[in-house]
Formats: sequence, structure tokens, C-alpha cells
Amino acid sequence: MTTLKDSLLEADRQVDAQGIVWDTLRRIVSELDRLGIPYAVVGGIALQHYGIQRSTQDVDMLVTAADLKRIHGEIVGHGYAFKSPGSRHLRDDVTRVRIEFLVTGDYPGDGQPKPVKFDAPAAVREVSSDGIAFVNLPTLIEMKLASAMTAAHRIKDRADVLELIHTVGLGADFADQLDPYVRDEFRSLAVLPPPSERD
Repeated sequence: MTTLKDSLLEADRQVDAQGIVWDTLRRIVSELDRLGIPYAVVGGIALQHYGIQRSTQDVDMLVTAADLKRIHGEIVGHGYAFKSPGSRHLRDDVTRVRIEFLVTGDYPGDGQPKPVKFDAPAAVREVSSDGIAFVNLPTLIEMKLASAMTAAHRIKDRADVLELIHTVGLGADFADQLDPYVRDEFRSLAVLPPPSERD
């Protein structure tokens, strides 16, 4: 069982791209690179990549449906197991961290068809200096806004975009890089003042 102390230490390590979640990311990236499978890291670790200081408990990756099937066939039973029977998601046998997959062609938020969907990772990724492919910033913002706009329980995604706006320093004109479906929502967030700091 993970203790509060363990969780706090892990959160501190993640600030420096360390800890078991980042270890898990590097392990699965090594496997996907070995197999020649394109991917893009999304979720909490992608937020950390863009400067948001928050902890996460799992690794989220975007892959195609065909590549997900190949991942299952190649690595399950070789250091990875299904998170639960019938799940598309995996668990690292060494770190015990979950690896969750978004699939090209699916839709964020409520899962219903909308102008924003999950694109092929090769088309929406950028590779960091240490060789890890993260979803690019416009796509990450589109995914999060489309999610928040169509699923009430995903309100945190809207807050994540607001934090990205202030952390990265994005102006309302950044909306021009986004799908028209989410542009007005982005602009409504971009004009909000940053949270004031207490003296």
C-alpha cells in the first residue's frame, strides 16, 4: 500500500521528471521505440512537460488501434499485464504503474462524434530533447477543451487549459492555431487574469 509519505515523495520527484511514473514512461517508450510504434504522450505527464507542476499516477499515451493491438501482442506477458480482464490498458509489472491508451479516431469527453477527435500520433507529436514524443501544445489544448465542453465531470480539463495559458504565456491569438470548435472557449479563458498571489 502506498503511504502519504510515498505519494508526497513521488510528487516531488515528478517535478524533476523523476519517480516511478517517469520511470514507467521511459520503460514503455523504450519498448515502443524498439517496436517502431509511433505514440504521443498525453495526460498529466504531458502537462508536466509543458511546465505544469502537478503529479500524476499513470502514463497516458495516444496510439492507433492497429498499433495498440500490436502492443498487446508484443509486450503483454513480458513485463506488462492487462490492467483488468478485457481492458485496453496495461500495468507495468516492475513499477505497478498503469499505462492508459487513447486511440486514434476516438473522441474526447463524452466519446460522441465532434469536430475534435484523437489524431494519429505521428501527425500531432513533437519529440523532446531526451527523445520522448509528446502531443504538441495545440492538440493537447484542443483535446482538453473538447473534453471539458462535452463531459461535465471533466471540468478539470478546462482548469488545465487555464493553467497552461498562464504558465506558457498564451494570448487569445493562440486560438487561431486551434480547431474552430474550441476557439471561443479558449478565448474566454485567455482573457481571464492569472490568480493573484497573496503577500
